[in-house]
Amino acid sequence: MYRLGMAIRPDSLPTDTAALTEMVLALDAENEKLRVAMQTLKEIIFGKRSERLAAIVVEQFALDLGDLATGVTPPAPANDDAPAAKLSGRPAREKARRNIGALPKHLPRCEQVLEPDRTACPCCQGQLHKIGEDVSEVLDVIPAILRVLRTIRPKYGCRSCTDGVVQAKVLPRLIESGMASTALVTHVVVSKFAWYLPLYRQVQILAGQGVHLDRGTLAGWVKRAAWWLKSLYELQLRTIQASPRVFCDETPMPVLDPGRRRTRICQFWAHAMDDRPWGGPSPPAVAYVFADGRGTDEIAGQLAGFAGILQVDGYAAYKALARGRGAIQLAFCLAHARRKFVEVYKTTRSPFAHEVIERLQAVYAIEADIRGSSAEQRLAARHARTAPLMEALRARLTEMVDQLFSQSKLAEAINYALNHWDGLTLFLSDGRVEVDSNTVERSMRPIAMGRRNSLFSGNEGGAESWAILASLVNTAKLHELDPQAYLTDVLERIISGRTKSHQLHELLAWNWKAAREHTAQAAA
Repeated sequence: MYRLGMAIRPDSLPTDTAALTEMVLALDAENEKLRVAMQTLKEIIFGKRSERLAAIVVEQFALDLGDLATGVTPPAPANDDAPAAKLSGRPAREKARRNIGALPKHLPRCEQVLEPDRTACPCCQGQLHKIGEDVSEVLDVIPAILRVLRTIRPKYGCRSCTDGVVQAKVLPRLIESGMASTALVTHVVVSKFAWYLPLYRQVQILAGQGVHLDRGTLAGWVKRAAWWLKSLYELQLRTIQASPRVFCDETPMPVLDPGRRRTRICQFWAHAMDDRPWGGPSPPAVAYVFADGRGTDEIAGQLAGFAGILQVDGYAAYKALARGRGAIQLAFCLAHARRKFVEVYKTTRSPFAHEVIERLQAVYAIEADIRGSSAEQRLAARHARTAPLMEALRARLTEMVDQLFSQSKLAEAINYALNHWDGLTLFLSDGRVEVDSNTVERSMRPIAMGRRNSLFSGNEGGAESWAILASLVNTAKLHELDPQAYLTDVLERIISGRTKSHQLHELLAWNWKAAREHTAQAAA
């Protein structure tokens, strides 16, 4: 391989034809890499962020952001494609989805009756009588109202005795001798970790209602809430890691380094489970773990007792973990492999990259058809329909890679797919396995949103509190619970002692929801 290390001068050009040919090829390959890198940077800065392709045609490169509507099954992964039948021609525009029906029945109704100015007949001046009415409904809101909750404990004494005084005990509080109720602290927590509202903005909102607090005060409330909920968080993490199939991913988390007056990059690892696509026993849940780095030691420590299938991307730490433990089997993410071909197509319009994307699109169309079926049914459909497609794709990749310059982006995408082929096709031998790791990637979005709004975590303690509270809040959202109602009730039960340490499993989001539904059905 001819190496280009400095500017080429006429006197340094080789006279041999073979050497000149090698130099030209090397220059062409280097130019291609530079063009791809430049185009990629332009896409990152100015382009759309999703690589999901509803259809790829020469005349139009469209990105479809719509989600598949599902019932009890989860929404289609963020990288799922439309069915293969829709590939030809211009993609049809989806009909706009509008809620033009009645508003939810569970919401309270506040009636506003508008009477006419006069109820006398304009002709004979007789009294008019009601012959009907028109009713319309609009969704209204009452902004959050701050109030002072005054607790009064009367004392009762006996006039005949000296020891006959009785009084109710003080209720345990989240923050002893503090000014905040459990509901207010929960409101701060949920606003930050569910709706990504930084504490300094919440301070400004409270100031608008005449309550002036320091951001450090709210940070103290958040830390105290995390302290009370740590045991529940650890139980949720253990429950996820006890599952035979776990999704895992990691993302950077800047943490303030006070001694150096700057931030240092740490990591949030996410562990998730979700058996809804095949009706399995594991409910949707996610637990985040804060760590100093993203090496093999960190993930090995977190999954010390895990044995089963780990659904991940192609990061080297997972491969090293699997090599050290025979009990762990890696299922790689097909969306990550496809993403590399999408990047090539965006920058070079390669016909072969287009072909690969279309082939993978057909695989995702099959997955959309069988989503919600049992593991056995999914496995049978994959054997009959998907396995031939994947085998044909592998043959095409193997055939093409020998014809490409080894350092080209297309060759890198092909080599990535072939080098990870066993893990990418593990779903063909196990109906429980998903084709990608989008389950955990979707759970990383709340962390990214919070990180973007907050910029960094105050310190390691703040990052650990973030992991605890974000785990519980986002799992509640996965179960379509109101995070405010859920977290308030959980905290009150733990603080009051109504739920003992050996009963914490009752407060896991899926168990809490089931208990509420059972109570509602019994009362009906």
